[in-house]
Formats: sequence, structure tokens, C-alpha cells
Amino acid sequence: MLLDLVMERKIAALVLPTLEGMGYELVRVLIQGKGSRILQVMAERQDRAAMSVDDCARLSRAVSAVLDVADLIRWPYVLEVSSPGLERPLTRLGDFSRFAGFETRLETWRSIAGRRRFRGRLLGMSADGAVRLALHEGREVDIPHTEVAKAKLVFTEEQAAAQRKERHSRRKERGIAKQTRVRNGNLKEQGTRDR
Repeated sequence: MLLDLVMERKIAALVLPTLEGMGYELVRVLIQGKGSRILQVMAERQDRAAMSVDDCARLSRAVSAVLDVADLIRWPYVLEVSSPGLERPLTRLGDFSRFAGFETRLETWRSIAGRRRFRGRLLGMSADGAVRLALHEGREVDIPHTEVAKAKLVFTEEQAAAQRKERHSRRKERGIAKQTRVRNGNLKEQGTRDR
């Protein structure tokens, strides 16, 4: 596991400039399995637009080329390029502020306040760099970021509504208006009123 962690960091440092140059952010690199292994490279668009299959295919070709040239990996693997999805992992410091207000599941490296697993509403980061959670039992806990082993969002209806709202805002910003059919067959932009 420790060797995998070291290799994940090396691979992340290797592919990061390519991803950023293509307009993407690296979410994580993860090595899974034994024998023939899976190398997962998870990324998202810098403009926060939804990832498409074409995005993943472009990234897969680029990352594969970088890995082939570097010749860093000495074992058989399958490259998997993916987007974070609904229950996205929180891997970067900024993720804990960006997703404040969302339901989160978190594991720590060692016991904090008598436990290693936490679930609650993410409150963001404290001034001293701790991840803040409002637990379901009604209390708040601050967990030093360096003690977070794993964290991810938990899909809720509230999260789905927030994502729909975010997508709608991005469409509006780009000037893309959804069109809907009205009774007479004409098209109208969503949000306008019949007069």
C-alpha cells in the first residue's frame, strides 16, 4: 500500500502538466488490484462543465502517451480515465471549501474523538486548516486535514438539486438557453413567460 501511494504521487506529478495544459484538473490517481492492476486517473474540467466520454477518451490517449514515454510503471495495468461522479472523492484542500454544505463521509488515519469514521454535513475548512463537519448526532468536529485518509460526498437529493442548479447557471453564462415546446408547437426559452 505504501509503495502504491508513492507510485500514485509520482504518476500524479508526471501527468498533471499534461492535464492542466488540456484544460483539466487532476482529482486523483489511484492504483487498485493485484496482478493486472487498474490505474485510475480521475479528472474534471477546469471550467467545471460536465465531463463527456470524449473528454475521457482524449485524456486517456494523452495520459497513455505520457506514461509510455516515461516508462515508469513496471507491471501490467489497465488505464482507467474517469470523472469524479456524484459521490466524488474529496482529495484536494480546496474541495473541502468548494463542497461545503454537502453530506460527506470521511475516514481518518488514526482515531479522533474516539473514532475513525465520520459522516455529516461538510462545513468547510477552519482557519487553522481543519476539515469541519456537522455530525448527525448534533455536534461539530474539526479534523486536521493531514489526518484525513479518505473523504467523499454522499449522494443526496439536495446534492442532485445543487448540481442541476449549477448546470443551469453554466448554460446561462454561456448563453445556451434550453428550449421547450409550448402548446402551439412554437419554441420558447425556458424561464420566459407567455404574453
